[in-house]
Amino acid sequence: MVQGEDFFLRDNQAIEQNEALSEKSKRRLNRSKAENTVKAYDADWRDFLDWCKDHEKKPLPAEPETIVNYVNDLADNARANTVARRVTAISENHIAAGFDGERNPAKNGVVRAAVASIRREKGTFQQGKSPILLETLPLLADCFVGDSLPTLRDRALILLGFAGAFRRSELVAVQVENLTFSPQGLIVFIPRAKGDQTGKGSSVAIPFAPDASICAARAVRDWISRAGLKTGPLFRAFKRNGELRDAPLSDKSVALIVKKYARMAGFDESRFAGHSLRRGFATSAAQHDIGVLDIMRQTRHKSEKMVHRYIEQGTLFKDNPLGKMYRD
Repeated sequence: MVQGEDFFLRDNQAIEQNEALSEKSKRRLNRSKAENTVKAYDADWRDFLDWCKDHEKKPLPAEPETIVNYVNDLADNARANTVARRVTAISENHIAAGFDGERNPAKNGVVRAAVASIRREKGTFQQGKSPILLETLPLLADCFVGDSLPTLRDRALILLGFAGAFRRSELVAVQVENLTFSPQGLIVFIPRAKGDQTGKGSSVAIPFAPDASICAARAVRDWISRAGLKTGPLFRAFKRNGELRDAPLSDKSVALIVKKYARMAGFDESRFAGHSLRRGFATSAAQHDIGVLDIMRQTRHKSEKMVHRYIEQGTLFKDNPLGKMYRD
């Protein structure tokens, strides 16, 4: 029986109680979405649930008007993209509960119109973190002073994060056995990533850089050699006594390391995060006239939409009409 507060995207009882499904099938169906996606939808659903409780409205199945009133209240303090994501979470939970097609209130025309109106009013631009560009890397490289293990690890992490355009989650998930060195450089195999829901995997090539101080392949090789790594996580935390842990770094640690060296290089650390590495590669590639398909091959984006944002940002001055006038 459907309960109005249930979050059906996790431990869906409709699946669990379906006697026609094998246990193996049930497990796979309950893992049809990535765990991080489920966590985000769960948080969004709880926000909608709290609003419904305050306004004495039924959350599931909800009336389309309930969702419209919710998103209009939400829009007072939230971005348009946040509003759209909340509606998606509400929709996905209704689908999981069996309210699909025309029975899904989040798909109702009045809800779509409300979201479209909010998008027009507020816009969809999102100010992201500052990119660490190819030209920025030497400034950070100057901060890798000495050859202590923490310094070697941080150097390898930052340079590899940029060169491979890695997401934080991908970077901390890299295993030593996923690495292959060749005369041309380093190949990193990613068994599974955010855009790879089927687990096909992908390989990312990291050529040796002419400038050894910013060469990710050499930095990773030096880190592995000095740390004596054979298998397991490439990037690990240290114990209080300085010994290396077996567990991988958290993705939050990536952001802290990037901020640390941005600060040491004289930048405002609040403007940087783990995503600055991935964004920096894409923006730098655009500045160097790399084609969108070649950028996507390295960043593993499945859609050109985000890549074109990086290209636009990377070429703001390159093809600027005022700049051309100054040069004439």
